[in-house]
Amino acid sequence: MILRPYQQQALDATDAAFTRVRSVLNVLATGLGKTVIFSHVAKDYMTRGRVLILAHREELLQQAGQKIHAIAGVRPDLEMGDSRASGLFRSPVVLTSVQTQTAGVNGHRRMHRFDPNEFSLLVVDECHHAVSPSNRAVIDYYRQNPNLCVFGCTATPDRHDEEALGKVFEEVAFNYGIREGIDDGWLCDIRQQFVEVTGLDFSACRTTAGDLNQKDLAAVMEAEKQLHGVVSATLDLCRGRRTLVFAASVSHGERMTEIFNRHEPGSTRFVCGATESVERRQTINKFRLGEFPCLVNVGIATEGFDVPEISAVVLARPTKSRSLYSQMVGRGTRPDAACIQHLFTPEDRRCAISNSAKAELLVVDFVGNAGRHRLVHTADILGEGYSDEVVELAERLAKSRGTSRIREVLAEAEKLERMRHRIQEAAQRSVVRGKAEYQTSNVDPFNVFELPARRERGWEVGKKATPNQVRYLAQLGVNAKAMSLAQASQIIDEVVERSRLNLCTYKQARLLRQHGYATDVSKSEASKIIDGIAANGWRRVGT
Repeated sequence: MILRPYQQQALDATDAAFTRVRSVLNVLATGLGKTVIFSHVAKDYMTRGRVLILAHREELLQQAGQKIHAIAGVRPDLEMGDSRASGLFRSPVVLTSVQTQTAGVNGHRRMHRFDPNEFSLLVVDECHHAVSPSNRAVIDYYRQNPNLCVFGCTATPDRHDEEALGKVFEEVAFNYGIREGIDDGWLCDIRQQFVEVTGLDFSACRTTAGDLNQKDLAAVMEAEKQLHGVVSATLDLCRGRRTLVFAASVSHGERMTEIFNRHEPGSTRFVCGATESVERRQTINKFRLGEFPCLVNVGIATEGFDVPEISAVVLARPTKSRSLYSQMVGRGTRPDAACIQHLFTPEDRRCAISNSAKAELLVVDFVGNAGRHRLVHTADILGEGYSDEVVELAERLAKSRGTSRIREVLAEAEKLERMRHRIQEAAQRSVVRGKAEYQTSNVDPFNVFELPARRERGWEVGKKATPNQVRYLAQLGVNAKAMSLAQASQIIDEVVERSRLNLCTYKQARLLRQHGYATDVSKSEASKIIDGIAANGWRRVGT
């Protein structure tokens, strides 16, 4: 299996991290092949001891087993239900669930049948669940082996999960988000469609475990008027698309399915956790094959659900959770793999996707009165590298327009936010007069680049810039000794991006800002301006 460039980078970064620490995290957006990456890691560790793949759903374990066999050439043992992974002829890889490992009574759990010292690697799939007590119990049990390496994979987690994950995993070796995946042509672009439904009011919903209370949310979404509003909009907007609908409850999903089929008989089917497993697999397979265009689900398609043909995701289940939202949207971001597999540049891949049968993913969000709640939308998951202010502005712009490509709106919002900062600073300068000593040691590079500070990730909290970051930035003239890890990372990212766009360097930008010039100019243009300033006795030309 030929690895994509970012997958090889993830493996290289993970190998390097394991020379320093014993627990490593990879963060990759849904659809970018986390299973491929951890299967390669597992292959490397098989010769050192058995490998345990830990997940919390049967579908995830099935996918892992298929990939391990394809990549490592071994068939893993399954430890679940009546299946045992401790027979005479044992596979070097064990697939198991958290529920299986923690099953038992009187302190005798199923995981106690295994000797932690037999294992060289523990892989935790969808490891944003790793912070739960049951997951921690399993991880801590196998960590009794002091030589065990722990490798976790997840898509973008919630903010409170990030901080907790920072306590389970010592280092984030690789981070590759949904926006990078789209920019590099590995994922489909996203078009956001906001639909305002009259009477939709979440203001009275309570908050439970950081999200809208399930019972309260279901009561809102199951109301007759809201049901018909959601179904009518979906029929109008998603006609001709393979559509996945997320419902707020079983009753809500069943009612929507009934109304869909009332309008278009045989068009829609419904699955949930209570659906018999064989029937569920058959239904999903028929949906994958295109035998019907719309699948409504509750709690089934958030993880371990791979149907690349999906070109519309309907969020009839509003949420405050970035992790849940990104999982739902991620079900539809996979492009047709055949159209990009032999292409080597992001431009070629993006062009191929835009000319394919699935040129983009349509995400439909239903909005009403959110009250005190801050509901998550596409801008939140695509806005990972932006400040909270930029993300919120982008969301307001998108809602005012109804439909838009969120990446474009985020870029526009960032320009507007930089302009606002520039005007604000100019106003402050107009009332402050005095001699300014401009020295490298006290220059704020965020001001030089007119760069709003992006959100600090939970696992970055309290961490200082690394020695390598400090040395690299020092070469640019930036004193990063007092910077946080997040600040240094953002400045380095900005420097690299400006180099790619041929914009002026940090040192050039610093001189331009000192004399009141804009910094969004090319290197050659900056050189001309600086030459003019120097010829004018280091005063702004015209003064």
